[in-house]
Amino acid sequence: MGGSEEVLKKYDYVFAENGLIAYKDGKSIGCQSIQEHMGEETLQTFINFALGYMSQLKLPVKRGTFIEFRTGLINVCPVGRSCSQVEREQFFEYDKEHKIRENFVKALEEKFSDLGLVYSIGGQISFDVFPKGWDKTYCLQYLEKEMFEEIHFFGDKTDPGGNDYQIFTDPRTIGHKVTSPADTVNQLKQLLK
Repeated sequence: MGGSEEVLKKYDYVFAENGLIAYKDGKSIGCQSIQEHMGEETLQTFINFALGYMSQLKLPVKRGTFIEFRTGLINVCPVGRSCSQVEREQFFEYDKEHKIRENFVKALEEKFSDLGLVYSIGGQISFDVFPKGWDKTYCLQYLEKEMFEEIHFFGDKTDPGGNDYQIFTDPRTIGHKVTSPADTVNQLKQLLK
């Protein structure tokens, strides 16, 4: 049995890609696609602009896979997802100083202001692009139906502009800022005492 099938059996709910791919009790309960939502013509216009922008960037290194499609979002990675861990860390430090991703997002927001897209900088090397409302709060629609007393969310990018911000601050959740997987475990141990 594959690892993903094990996860689907192990948990009541499994949400991938912000909940755009959703399972309950191992069965699919929802799936959305950014390709269908945007349409091919708009998608190609967006991709062409993003690739053109990246072609003008001078970075410490550039590696392969600059645009990656996921079901509910487009992941844009100026350094390239094929970078090594050392190159990833090098870009992260360079980006902190030169605001490569922040400035890229501003250019996309200006060019595509009419598309209703949200840009979320997360991790060390990339940012996500998705339709408004398709952030991590999307999965909450499935949980609301169950009438849980509390929904806890643990995330590290909880500041404004971070990819955890919307769900961290959502009134339907109790947000917990964490710094690492070990910190998450420690906070859970305290919470479950």
